[in-house]
Amino acid sequence: MASDTSGGTTTAQPDLPTGFDENKSESMLNRIQHVLHANPILGPLAVLVVAIIAFAIVNGRFLSGANLGLVLQQVTVIATIALGQTLIILTAGIDLSAGAIAVFTSILMANMAVKLGVPGIVAIIIGLILGTAMGAINGLLVTRINLPPFIVTLATLSIYFSLNSVVSRSETIRGSDMPSIMTATGNNAFRIGGFSLTWGTIIMLLLFAIFFYSLGSTSWGKHVYATGDDVEAARLAGIRTDRVLLSVYLVAGLIYAIGAWVLMGRLASASPNVGTEYNLNSITAVVLGGTSLFGGRGLVLGTLVGALIVGVFQNGLQLAGVDVVWQGTAIGLLVLIAVALDQWIRKVKA
Repeated sequence: MASDTSGGTTTAQPDLPTGFDENKSESMLNRIQHVLHANPILGPLAVLVVAIIAFAIVNGRFLSGANLGLVLQQVTVIATIALGQTLIILTAGIDLSAGAIAVFTSILMANMAVKLGVPGIVAIIIGLILGTAMGAINGLLVTRINLPPFIVTLATLSIYFSLNSVVSRSETIRGSDMPSIMTATGNNAFRIGGFSLTWGTIIMLLLFAIFFYSLGSTSWGKHVYATGDDVEAARLAGIRTDRVLLSVYLVAGLIYAIGAWVLMGRLASASPNVGTEYNLNSITAVVLGGTSLFGGRGLVLGTLVGALIVGVFQNGLQLAGVDVVWQGTAIGLLVLIAVALDQWIRKVKA
């Protein structure tokens, strides 16, 4: 009890903790928002670690060396294609023709070697040049004619898949008919117990290392981020944004062509009937890896983590006996959550 100035008594009012708790909660969310904005790879890494722990508990075989090696092999092609897709998305674009370029390039390489008698290494080099040229066509249409990347790559998706059927005549070329170097990416580089690593996976990891350095430590990389963040501001700052965009599509085309070589090793063949899901899966890996669809923010290592998330979920759910339909549903929900999280992070307050 407490006395008032008139001699009466009043009841002491206890302090209400509600407002304090709400402020504390809001402050915690703001801190998380700032941390994720500054380190976009932390969210995907957390998802990957939690997924690995969960699937290891569900099925003891998940963490076996043989299974982990299989997961890496399964994500190698998608991760390689997703690396090129990352460069495009960092500039606030999108490439719907990524998978089509990779598959078409593999068909061109195989046909040159098997039907035209071109030496394997020469066929690969020509394939890399042709893949780069396909990327250049996308880039020129975007930068010179100012067409939206979505429309350009949607059109070239249809064109490249159609040409793929024409050149291949819907026939699969077996790896045994090709020069050995063309399927060498599917061979084991080394084995430790049950765990094995293919040359294709090593090539993929080297590509990620190269572009991790290029985007983070070169002027070209800084210009890519600046162009994706605000193309007009980048232009006013003296950056030749058209050249930057064209270079990104060129490099992406080259990466897709390397992915074509990796694909032939993975399948031990060149088939025109694969790749319909590569575009969606590559975009999924990029989004799950924390790269913003609005451009200007993200890391290539995040894309690698995103590809691993897809591979871990598909493999783990399969080991758990979950139907394929529900596996796709789980990946779709992850994408929705990742996009929603990206929009929340972009609203960070200084």
